[in-house]
Amino acid sequence: MRILVTGASGLLGLNLSLAALPSHQVIGVDRSNLAGVPFELLNLDLLEDGALEKMFEVIKPDCLIHCAALADVDACESDPSGSLRLNANLPEALAAGCGQRGIPMIHISTDAVLDGTREGFYTEEDAPNPLGIYAQTKLKGEWAVLKVNPAAIVARVNFFGWSLNGTRSLAEFFVNNLRAGKPINGFTDVYFCPMFVGDLAETLLHMLEKKLDGLYHVVGSEVISKYDFGVAIARKFGFEVGLIHPSSVEESNLKARRSHNLRLSVHKLSTALDRPVPGFSTGLVRFYTQYQQGYPQKIASYQQKPTG
Repeated sequence: MRILVTGASGLLGLNLSLAALPSHQVIGVDRSNLAGVPFELLNLDLLEDGALEKMFEVIKPDCLIHCAALADVDACESDPSGSLRLNANLPEALAAGCGQRGIPMIHISTDAVLDGTREGFYTEEDAPNPLGIYAQTKLKGEWAVLKVNPAAIVARVNFFGWSLNGTRSLAEFFVNNLRAGKPINGFTDVYFCPMFVGDLAETLLHMLEKKLDGLYHVVGSEVISKYDFGVAIARKFGFEVGLIHPSSVEESNLKARRSHNLRLSVHKLSTALDRPVPGFSTGLVRFYTQYQQGYPQKIASYQQKPTG
């Protein structure tokens, strides 16, 4: 299967492309951030006129997984129009192109479209209520994708892992600071369901194989606070737990509002796949094993070096 992955230099895009390689032909689309990757690469700005038609014509994919997005939550607050183009207009155009060509598509969305004000778990049937520009534009992207291409999959995710520059995930934030002996805050009042990016990659590929469609929560099966997430990483890596200061997200200097409760039910997903959804605990083991095996350095080696 020829899998086209947009945003191939991103945390999910790169890990997904590498995970798919043993069984599939992978073509990554990126704006010149990668070099030396073991998969085919098309350097292309998807927002340029005619770029999507060129991409479909050159690659002729069997399926598309759209990972590219403006994912810096606070940066989106400063650039609403740019966020709308990348997070809503682009996926709509891609979904339309896939629909016209009969190409299966997965669009990557976010758990942040939910406001986190309810108790208990959110299901796919619960009404979203995004709090910031990032979440608002991602929700518009969800709606647009399913409107123009009901056969597409929209996956709401929350994941962690090793990235190209080593600073893309919350897990890397904790590792980098704790390894350097720097005190940091961990939010005790934000609960989420993180999934290891390797588990997420395998789950997305399985969803394609099962020919699913519609909206799914594709997150970990365990709930944890961001403080406890950091503590678990510290203990696994042998870092000093006391460096993590319990704090409230309401006392932070973050620009965009954050949801307190992102407990997402994965019942629909586990039923559709007919298997359990991986949780944080097993994902942390895989994350640490990659650390021991030098995977972060391997990932970093694919970063395009500046010229001149």
